Amino acid sequence: MGPAEGIRPRVAVSSCLLGAPVRFNGGHSRDRFLTAELAEHVDWVPVCPEIELGLGAPRETLRLERSPGGPRLVTRRTREDLTAPMTALAADRSAGLADVDGYVFKARSPSCGLHGIPVYAESGAAADRRGKGVFAAALTAARPELAVEDEGRLHDAVLREAFVERVFASARLRALLTGDWRPRDLVAFHTRHKMQILAHAPAAYREIGRLVAAAGERPRESLAREYGRAFRAALAAKATVGRHVNVLHHCLGMIGRELDPVRRADLAEVIASYQARKVALAVPLALLRHHARGAGAQYVHARYVRDQTYLSPYPDALRLRNHIPA
Repeated sequence: MGPAEGIRPRVAVSSCLLGAPVRFNGGHSRDRFLTAELAEHVDWVPVCPEIELGLGAPRETLRLERSPGGPRLVTRRTREDLTAPMTALAADRSAGLADVDGYVFKARSPSCGLHGIPVYAESGAAADRRGKGVFAAALTAARPELAVEDEGRLHDAVLREAFVERVFASARLRALLTGDWRPRDLVAFHTRHKMQILAHAPAAYREIGRLVAAAGERPRESLAREYGRAFRAALAAKATVGRHVNVLHHCLGMIGRELDPVRRADLAEVIASYQARKVALAVPLALLRHHARGAGAQYVHARYVRDQTYLSPYPDALRLRNHIPA
């Protein structure tokens, strides 16, 4: 079983993105990637704050308006201020969504949008486009460690891969910490994730290592909180081409001694091609995984590389590492 197999993340999602007819006009915004590809590997937790507030569908449209205390969420025609009830709903929902591993919000929504929402003056002129939906803002403030994106940004290959990677890593951690774990289980979990953490945050890699080294000396609950916070923060950092190359060379160094000179040179050449942005990350990873799981798998270093979540951080069927980096 690969590192990502057997885990089904729980992901909250704006209901309209799954095809529910809950938009202001009674329609939906079904997203193909979410419903046709990712749905096979995650369990969705649909949320529609407007429906939960009793606004119905179709309904009067909403917008953000500028105010001294921050953007207000108001109905366009009747001028009803929904800021307080929407914020209260987000607080209630954030507590109820404590076990989700990520959230996909509806882009450009005055309640659920994460980026670039117009904030209007009372006169009707758009003051700026730096607003954040009231529900999304309150929920992400309550859950700052949660992996979040909107469906528009998930059309970008890099952002899509980063989001899905975080979701599956969070799900594996949740599966560990909700069970009857011992310090040695956390050490084993961390060992399997070392290369994945290194690809995102080299400094955090060292800091988390020191935390895990003292696992047997810490109270279980505080250890879980601190490790969870540090682990999720590390995976939120951007995995650059340079950091991937560093990890690939780490892995090559561990299994290279078990390879003949020709195979070792081939793998080094493919890593160089990835570094030069000529091939996708999937290419050196496929070779690395082949060698780690092949003839050298009886050696301790090859087994270490073989068991790294870095090689398969999510189901291979999603094909998220097949793009050539810009």
